[in-house]
Order: sequence, then structure tokens, then C-alpha cells
Amino acid sequence: MPHINSVDILRKQQQALSTKNFRARGYKVTRCDRCLIPVDNCICSQRPTVKSKAAFCLLMYKSEYYKPSNTGRVIADVITDNYAFKWDRVAPDPQFLALLDNPNYAPILVFPHQHATPERCIDAPQQALINQTQKVPLFIMLDGTWREAKKMFKSPSLSGIPVLGIEPEKASSYQLREAAHEHQLCTAEVAVEILKLADDKATAEALHDYFQIFRRAYIKGKPHLTFV
Repeated sequence: MPHINSVDILRKQQQALSTKNFRARGYKVTRCDRCLIPVDNCICSQRPTVKSKAAFCLLMYKSEYYKPSNTGRVIADVITDNYAFKWDRVAPDPQFLALLDNPNYAPILVFPHQHATPERCIDAPQQALINQTQKVPLFIMLDGTWREAKKMFKSPSLSGIPVLGIEPEKASSYQLREAAHEHQLCTAEVAVEILKLADDKATAEALHDYFQIFRRAYIKGKPHLTFV
């Protein structure tokens, strides 16, 4: 069965529905239709093949799925069991709600603990799997700017889901967008830390390495940035 990138599918679905083209920075550059990297630096052939023990769901703020700098698509390129939905506070996607109710999964919302009530907070994925060891952890990532993610977190459809907080020990290496705080990680970096907590080290390493490939290829087309 071929690997499906749900972010790529969502982007194309929204493009078909849109009455006008979304123009991100650098829209005049000829990009690979899959990885959105300039065709001369396409990274599609370097996508790793790895079997993860977890599933990821990207709940994406409007237009985030169009941006070449978005790293949610990097996660979906590596994690076979991946899902992506456009966020809507009032009318959430019925398929997203069905996914949350799927008995095969144990949903876990990834967000800083200071924004959640204490009874929802967990420190490790295993805490959400007590008496549910047969279920696959479904990590829900709120993909957007920090301000947008805080809006999404308040969605009624997410209330009651256990919240896993990540406390990074080092600054982000993202570079592609300016973060609000020094230790604020991008979506792919957070996913790497989650996989480590879930004892899925092989997948964490694969995602980390592929993210670095993505960064390097993206920065090649940005003369004002230096890969570090």
C-alpha cells in the first residue's frame, strides 16, 4: 500500500475549493508539487521508510497547509499512519470527529501544560494507554502559529482529551520562521520529542534526519539564511 501524505491531500482539496490562489512568500519559484521544495533541491527521493508505533493527526489552521515552510507535511512524509484536517471551531470536520471516536486509537493532544487543567495533563504517552494497551496512540498536533494554536486548543471538540506537554531543553533549529520564544519548537521538532517519549526511537531518528534534510534544502533557496 503506497504511503499517503494527508497534508498534501488536504492542500489539494482546499486548492480545488478555493476561489483564489494562496500566494506564500516565494510563490514565483518553481516547486516540487509534493515536497514544495524548489525542484532543483527536491527531497522526495530521500524520504525514509520506517514503521512507527504511533499515529499523528495534524489539525491545521487556515492556509497553513499551503505554506512551503510548514513542517506538518514532513511528519506526514515519515509517519505512515497520518491524518490532516482543516480546523474549524464551529463546524469541525466530521471525519476528524470520527477519528477521535475510533476505538483503535487513544487520542493525545500535544500542548503546553500551563494551558490545560491539571486533570488532563500527562507526562508520558503511556499514561493515556493504561488499560488500553491494544490501542495506537494518536498524537494530535495543532499546526499553525503560536497564537493560532492557542485558539485551536480551546475548541470544544478537543475538550477532555489528555494533554501531553513537551518541555524542550534546547532552542529550536527551525530558522524558517521567527518563533515567539527561543525554546518554541516547530511542529516536526515537537513530533521528534513525542516519539522519544513513546519509546519509538527509530522513528524519532528518522524524522529528525528527514527534518534536517528538509531544512537544508529549504535554506538553499534562502540566501539570507545559513544552515546551522
